[in-house]
Amino acid sequence: MIKNDMAYQKSLQKLETDKEYIEKEYQRLSDLGLEGTQLEMAIQPLISFHEQLQEEVAYYERVKKGEFNPIHSLSDLGKNLIAYRIYKGMTQAELATRLNVSESQVSRDERHEYYGATTDKLERVMKAMEMTAVIHIELSLIS
Repeated sequence: MIKNDMAYQKSLQKLETDKEYIEKEYQRLSDLGLEGTQLEMAIQPLISFHEQLQEEVAYYERVKKGEFNPIHSLSDLGKNLIAYRIYKGMTQAELATRLNVSESQVSRDERHEYYGATTDKLERVMKAMEMTAVIHIELSLIS
């Protein structure tokens, strides 16, 4: 997950260099005599990594515009906290200052997308970013 503008810029550059590399690698493999299915299978891992990075860039761009995915599971909360920090234009250092913790602590928490964080910690992070939570629980009865 891209978490700041510097990583975003590096990702954009990587997309360009990867695109060129994939084209050169395609040509190199073709020159070696690979064709059809063999060529596609050989180049597919490069294309997959490239597409994954494209998705991360697109997600970061949506977040910057304030377009968030709905939270359907509490395990999605951490990723959305990071997305909201990005949307607010807040750095990890600024969030750390508001939480009175080290920047490295915020970086660790975000690296793990707040997995295993206590509700107290999640509430402090939300308060530091001036967020409020509204929880809607639906019961589904299976007959």
